[in-house]
Amino acid sequence: MAITSANQLELLQTAEAVAREKMIDPELVVEAMEESLARAAKSRYGAEMDIHVSIDRKTGRATFTRVRTVVEDDALENYQAEMTVEQAKQYLEDPKVGDVFVEEVPPVEMGRIAAQSAKQVILQKIREAERDRQYEEFKDRAGTIINGVVKREEYGNVIVDVGRGEAILRRNEKIGRESYRPNDRIRCYIKDVRREVRGPQIFLSRTAPEFMAELFKMEVPEIYDGIIEIKAVARDPGSRAKIAVISYDNSIDPVGACVGMRGSRVQAVVNELQGEKIDIIPWNEDAPTFLVNALQPAEVSKVVLDEDAGKIEVVVPDEQLSLAIGRRGQNVRLASQLTGLDIDIMTEAEESERRQAEFAERTKLFMDTLDVDEFFAQLLVSEGFTSLEEVGYVELDELLVIDGVDEDTAKELQARARDNLEAANKKALEHARELGVEDSLVNFEGLSPQMIEALAEDGIKTLEDFATCADWELAGGWTTVDGERVKDEGLLEKFDMALEEAQNLIMTARVMLGWVDPADLEGASEEEGKDADTESEAAKEESEA
Repeated sequence: MAITSANQLELLQTAEAVAREKMIDPELVVEAMEESLARAAKSRYGAEMDIHVSIDRKTGRATFTRVRTVVEDDALENYQAEMTVEQAKQYLEDPKVGDVFVEEVPPVEMGRIAAQSAKQVILQKIREAERDRQYEEFKDRAGTIINGVVKREEYGNVIVDVGRGEAILRRNEKIGRESYRPNDRIRCYIKDVRREVRGPQIFLSRTAPEFMAELFKMEVPEIYDGIIEIKAVARDPGSRAKIAVISYDNSIDPVGACVGMRGSRVQAVVNELQGEKIDIIPWNEDAPTFLVNALQPAEVSKVVLDEDAGKIEVVVPDEQLSLAIGRRGQNVRLASQLTGLDIDIMTEAEESERRQAEFAERTKLFMDTLDVDEFFAQLLVSEGFTSLEEVGYVELDELLVIDGVDEDTAKELQARARDNLEAANKKALEHARELGVEDSLVNFEGLSPQMIEALAEDGIKTLEDFATCADWELAGGWTTVDGERVKDEGLLEKFDMALEEAQNLIMTARVMLGWVDPADLEGASEEEGKDADTESEAAKEESEA
């Protein structure tokens, strides 16, 4: 098939038609045609030739040209696409390396194989253009809700027609009891849009907490307007969910606004989520208060918060335990996700037993180490003393307030406590040295002998070893795995080592070893201070507004 004057205009007409059908730029289709014709010409004239094809955008005339580049004599490799300066003199005046010589060649006769190859090139280019258009259209829509039509189901995954493309709702992103048939309408949350080799992949979700938040934004105008904000969402998809809201207008009740008249607003969300029960909870900056709200409908007697560990202990009446935990731990699990805290629930009886056990343990400690009777040891515990360090190094006046303790008795108690501490320190240090601890770690300020012993037992025996540690390895922490908070035990956690203290010790060790420049630390702290000042000023301006 030759490109004759009779079908020259058909090229442009075909390009226009394909571009309209695929909703892409006609220029891309014409460029694909040029590339396909060039490939067909190379199969006719030889693959080593550098053949270019240009289609006139007005007349549709295809011009075939051969391009040859001038190169150095010793760089000449392809005689069909390159030539030396001497060879170029017969075509160009005063040729230089890098110049090109372009000559027109006759159009090619396209056989069946060449035509098929050209068609494949055009289709490939069109597919790539479609993928680019689809990615550009959907990349900014991640994080929003989209309506689509179910096309088919593949291995439990639902393929959804979202207009100008297809999206996938994986089976783990479906609400458990949902099933779909072709042509069913479906509403989903666009979780992610990624550019992949086989084209852009649009991943949908109906189990994401953000899906519920977006549904409430659609149903509650106050959320859309920013008067009410959704602070946190926790879901057990298809079963139950908790959502925390706050109002920035004192005249508007955030919970009431989300529930709506006779529950109309929340019911619309519940219906979309296949009957998922939703608890709407008022947000509170105070973590214990917020947790009490989050554990509704259970009643809470007492809350003890450990901010460093991100852990909270909740005491409930005995008859409220099963309600607080929920079926299969659902209520406490959702409350934990909502607050971001690890929750330990116990009954009043269990707390009483634990306190009695702690009381007995501390009483025995003082009896064994201070050589006092049980009554006096219990008296010390009742006054709030929990360790030998507190007895040995507390102000003398704090011991004198205990009934029956005079100055001589207080001094004797402190002397016994200090003697025991020194003996324990000496024993711990001797054991650490037996394990191979070097003086660089022993003389490092900030670590007690017991801490050094614990480090040595874990193989940390030099200051260099200590400096390579991470702060959470020393102080412990929490890691979220599959939505569940997992405890990371710290080597020095039992010594009440805080995360910030661990960071400071590790950084001090690195400075001493010359790994870190102190000037860099000062610059970083100044930047943090400026950021904090900026945030506080912004918060102040916002509150004044």
